[in-house]
Amino acid sequence: MINEKYKYSDLTEKIIGCAMKVHSFLGNGFPEVIYQRSLAIELKKSGLNFSREIEQSVYYDDVLVGTRIVDFKVEEKVLIELKAVSELNDQHYAQIINYLKAFKLEIGLLINFGSKSLQFKRFISSNLESKSAKSINQNNQ
Repeated sequence: MINEKYKYSDLTEKIIGCAMKVHSFLGNGFPEVIYQRSLAIELKKSGLNFSREIEQSVYYDDVLVGTRIVDFKVEEKVLIELKAVSELNDQHYAQIINYLKAFKLEIGLLINFGSKSLQFKRFISSNLESKSAKSINQNNQ
């Protein structure tokens, strides 16, 4: 059921459904790239418009300091970062929060295929201009 209080909840629900199909079929134990390729197939089958492995420049004080690559950007609205680890940790959370800032998007999904059950967390960046950690809210969908 769609939770209307979350922005793009219909879209994130569809993405999570695709991830559940992949995890249900493959289970855990494969490298991340296998899940990434499989999720791309499911996203395409569900009619979602997406880009895979998008590179984004990272700036510090208006100076280019590097680039990062996010696994998926769906409908130009939602970032997806995939993991295939036994347990998600704070480093994984920080990664998607930083990607949301770098890509200037509000909504991100962190999806982990590495545990027995599919794990996912929905992240909302409510104020992308603020450098404060207070502007980032994490919610489970």
